[in-house]
Amino acid sequence: MAEQEHLSPERRAQLLRLATGASVTVAGVLIVGKLAAWLATGSVTVLASLVDSLMDAVASLINLIAVRYSLQPADDDHRFGHGKAEALAGLGQATFIAGSALFLLLEAVNRLVNPAPLEAVTAGIGVMAFAVVATLVLLGIQRHVIRLTASTAIKADSLHGATDLATHLATIVALVLASVGWTGADPLFALAIAIFIFYSAYDIGREAVGLLKVRLFRPLPVE
Repeated sequence: MAEQEHLSPERRAQLLRLATGASVTVAGVLIVGKLAAWLATGSVTVLASLVDSLMDAVASLINLIAVRYSLQPADDDHRFGHGKAEALAGLGQATFIAGSALFLLLEAVNRLVNPAPLEAVTAGIGVMAFAVVATLVLLGIQRHVIRLTASTAIKADSLHGATDLATHLATIVALVLASVGWTGADPLFALAIAIFIFYSAYDIGREAVGLLKVRLFRPLPVE
C-alpha cells in the first residue's frame, strides 16, 4: 500500500502500459504458435489453448483501451475520474472467457463422440512448453505492476493468465498421454479446461460487478 501511495501518476501510467503491452504481445505470439500446433496435431486440448489465447488477445486489447481511458483526469462528466473503465474491461473479459469455454465444451463433446488419432505430438508439446515459459514471464511482469498500482484490469488479466498456465500444463499432459495411446485423454482434458475457464469467468465477472457498484453508487461530494 505504501508503494502505491508514493507512486507518481506518470510512473503508474508507464507501468500500466508496460503490462498491457506485454499481454498483447505474448497473446499474439502464442496465437501463431498454437495455431500451427493445432493444425499439426489435431488436438482438441491444443485447440482449447488456442481459443483461450484468442480470447486473451481480445481481452488484452480491451484492457489496453480501458487502461488508457482510466488514466484520463476527472472532468465535468466524470467527477471521480474514469476508473470504472477498468471494471468494465474486467466484465468484458469475463464475457469473452465464458464464450470461449462454451465453444470448447461443444468441441470436446464432439471429439468424445467422434474420436480421432493425434499427429505430430512432439511438436505440439514443444509449442506448449514455450507457452508455459512465455506465460510465466508475463505473469511476473503483471504481478509487479499489480503490487505497485493495484490495477483492477491488470489483476483480471493476471487471473486469466494463471488459468492460461494451468491450461498449458494440462495440454502438455494430454498430449503426452495421447502419445502413449490414451487418445481419450485429449477431449477429457479439454472438458476439464472448459470448466476451469468457466470458473475463471465467474470469478472475474463477480469482482468487476462489485467494483462497478462501488463506482456507480459512490455519493457525490458536498460542495
